[in-house]
Amino acid sequence: MSKSTKWFLIIFGILVFLGLGFALLIYGIASSLGDQTTEVVTTGNGARIAVVEVNGVITSSDNVVRQLKKYREDNAIKGILLRVDSPGGGVVASQEIYEEVRKTRESGKPIVVSMGALAASGGYYVSCGASRLVANRGTLTGSIGVISEFLQLQDALGKLGVSVKTIKSGKLKDSGSSTRKMTEEDERYFQQLMDDVHRQFIDVVERERDLDHDMVVKMADGRVFTGEQAVENGLVDTLGTFEDAVRITADLAGISGEPAIVKERRSHSLWEGIFGDVDESLTDLKHELLGKPALSYRFVGPGSLH
Repeated sequence: MSKSTKWFLIIFGILVFLGLGFALLIYGIASSLGDQTTEVVTTGNGARIAVVEVNGVITSSDNVVRQLKKYREDNAIKGILLRVDSPGGGVVASQEIYEEVRKTRESGKPIVVSMGALAASGGYYVSCGASRLVANRGTLTGSIGVISEFLQLQDALGKLGVSVKTIKSGKLKDSGSSTRKMTEEDERYFQQLMDDVHRQFIDVVERERDLDHDMVVKMADGRVFTGEQAVENGLVDTLGTFEDAVRITADLAGISGEPAIVKERRSHSLWEGIFGDVDESLTDLKHELLGKPALSYRFVGPGSLH
């Protein structure tokens, strides 16, 4: 090995070492400036109302449940306003949020839902546990139904010369696999699951909205309703804006004057500030292609992906 080659390798090694050190330093700084959650108080100076948001596709219940539990147990918070703008999402995540909303109402602390542009399927499910449901005239809500989508890749894999060998115990163990065609037995199996979870949705609407069973079944075909139609059919209590919902919450909580609005504000880490949009786009793509819940209370019509 020549002398010049040795020097080149030494210098290259030093540069690689410095590069790794710099990358670790940046990562350490980004990690130390992690996400922080603070509370902000806006508008009035009266008793406090907390605002909790359910936005976008419901993939997890953790954050919303945490906030509802925190504000329910906080004696300084006299009422909670749940702002819902969602096409729904996973069945279990929607059910967990609904249960926490119901617990809050039954604790004696009023919780009011303010519906945005879309409060459909799981977005409507989580709303059902509230003390009062408020929708705008043009809100799309309802969509009482269940959906499951399965990628069918066997033809594409065959064209690429790729085959998959599955070894299983139990004839339905690989039902829904994207690498083989779904059989009639598979379809019957999944339809039974859909029907049972659909029944659970219908039971909640029937009980919480105090509606006739046959009437709910008739509406529970997946269709959406405008806010006006939802009020007419008993799915929503009243029409109103977000500000109207604030006033209703204050009235139910016995607050006189203009209430103070408490809301969590999340400050992003340095890493997320730089790469957050890229991470979010990749996560959304992964979710759409691979990560959809097996069972979803989700509206899939126009405007549902926002």
